[in-house]
Amino acid sequence: MAALALTTKPQANELVIMLADDALVRRLNLKYRGVDEATNVLAFRYADSELPSAQPTAEPLGDVVVALETAHHEAETAGRSLQEHLSHLVIHGVLHLLGYDHGNDSDAETMEKLEIQALAGMGITNPYVPAGVVTK
Repeated sequence: MAALALTTKPQANELVIMLADDALVRRLNLKYRGVDEATNVLAFRYADSELPSAQPTAEPLGDVVVALETAHHEAETAGRSLQEHLSHLVIHGVLHLLGYDHGNDSDAETMEKLEIQALAGMGITNPYVPAGVVTK
C-alpha cells in the first residue's frame, strides 16, 4: 500500500478487511446493491452509513469484504497466486472507500492505474496483463 499512500491522503486511518464465503457476499450484494449474485469484493464506506455518532479513537474508513471462494477461483483462472489476487482485491476495495469508482472508462482507467502502482510498490505484477506475459 506504500505506492497508494503516495497518491492519496485519506483522512481516515482505520478499516476492516473481511474474508467471507460467496454466500455471505451474495447476501450483502443483494441487500445493499440489489444484485443477487456473489462478486469478488464489496466496499462499504462508513461515511455512507448511519453509524452512531460516538467518537472513535481512530477515524473509520469502512469495510472491505472479499469473497474468498471467488478470489481463489479467479486467481487460479488467471494463473496468479491467491496472495497476489487478494492484495489486488483489497487495494481495489480501499480505492472504493476513498471514493474511486469504475462506472465509466475514464474512471476505470484511473482506478486501474492506481491499483497497478500500488501493487508494483508491493512487488506484484500488473493484474491486467495475463500471467506470464512480459511487458516493457
